[in-house]
Parts: sequence; structure tokens; C-alpha cells
Amino acid sequence: MAAGGRVIMTDDTRLGGPTTVGARSPMRPLADGTIRSRVEAALAWEPGLRAGAVNVSVEDAVITLRGVMPTFAQKQAAERVSRSVCGVADVSNALGVRLAIAHTRSDEDLESAVVAALRWSASLPAHRIGVGVKNGVVTLRGTVACQREKDAASRLVEDLIGVRDVANEIVVAPDRDAGNLIPAIEAALWRAAVVDPRQIRVRAADGCVVLTGQVRSWAEREEAERQAWAAPGVRQVDDQIRVLPVERRERE
Repeated sequence: MAAGGRVIMTDDTRLGGPTTVGARSPMRPLADGTIRSRVEAALAWEPGLRAGAVNVSVEDAVITLRGVMPTFAQKQAAERVSRSVCGVADVSNALGVRLAIAHTRSDEDLESAVVAALRWSASLPAHRIGVGVKNGVVTLRGTVACQREKDAASRLVEDLIGVRDVANEIVVAPDRDAGNLIPAIEAALWRAAVVDPRQIRVRAADGCVVLTGQVRSWAEREEAERQAWAAPGVRQVDDQIRVLPVERRERE
């Protein structure tokens, strides 16, 4: 860091982006009790979520969610909110789903609803996705061209009335060959605002990408994985990035 607290930027031509030197303030690990309080506050802050039905426990920055939610969508929302909290290393979602009588429907009715929802989606190849339903658990099968379509299918289904769980068995089969993935993904990581690319290493072969390294939050890990999946021709991403959460500097 230069005099006066300025941040020095140096070029990294191998990765195609800048390196920031001395930009971070001193950090320290968060206590589990603090993490729990923050997750509970985040759940209570989320509109439409029955936060009082969620029991939160923490061990070594790993959150475990227990309790019973009225819909599968709320179960998934509780996990997403928990992962977004600063200091959380991972989330184990042990929440159950107990549907209200008004939300209970037959497997045949639910399957018809899922098929219709996929058919009406402008961003999904419904003709390539098969649907099965048993006891309210929706199973998705078939092939899509990218991970974005696979994830979109899950999100589309999880909010339907009557869904107790979703098993997404869709296979990603790119419709084009992978190019030179490593420099393309590294450049994408440099462009991503929430990712520190200096902490992430990329390996790739035959359309399969392996990410290693360590990051400060689950949001950073997810963004790195999303950028890897976005590369044309990727059919698998093995995300081995470790989340080592640390406390941000207190507000002045």
C-alpha cells in the first residue's frame, strides 16, 4: 500500500486482470454465537418466510436448519438466506415440509402442473425434460445444454403448490465442444465483482472443470462456480473451493 492509504493495482497478464495489493483490513474469525444471531435475524428479515419455524444451530461456522416448513419453497428460501449471511461456511438443511390441507394434491395433478409449467417456460427445453411424481416428490430427468437450464427447472418447480421435494437428475450435455476453458474462466472470475480470483485455481479437461482454493463467503463460492458453468461447452464443475469465513471490519 502506498503512502496515504492508497491501493496499488498491478497487472496480471496471465489472468487478464489486475491484482490488488494491501487492500484488506485485518480480519478475524466469527464466533458461532454471532453467526447464529445473524442467521436468525436474516431469516426474520426475509419477507414471506416463517422464520419462527426454523431452529438454527451452528458448529464451526456450519449452519444446521431444523423444523417444519409449510412449503418446499420456504424450505429452500431458508437455506438460501442462511448461505448469504456473512460468516457462514456451509448450510445443512434438515427442515421438513408439512403441507397444509389446501396445498395437498394428487401426484397426477401435481405432475400435470409441473409439465404445464415447463411447457410455458420461455427459457427451458420442455421437450427434453421428463417428469415423475411420487408422494409429492418431483423427479426431473432428461438433458439440457447448460447448468443454468438445469437450475432454472428446479426453481420453476419448487414454488408449485403440492411439492414436498425436488430430485433434479437432469444431465448437462452441452451442444458444443469446450474450447480453452482455463483462460476463459479465469478472465470471467476477474470480471466478477464479488470474487477474489487470486484465491481460486482453475483446472479443466474434456469439458470438466475443477475449482480449488479458498474464499471468504458462500456467495463468493457460488459466484465462482456460476462463472465456471457459464463457459461454453462445460458439462461438469467440481467445486472444491473451501469457505473460510472471517469477520468484516466493524462499522465506524
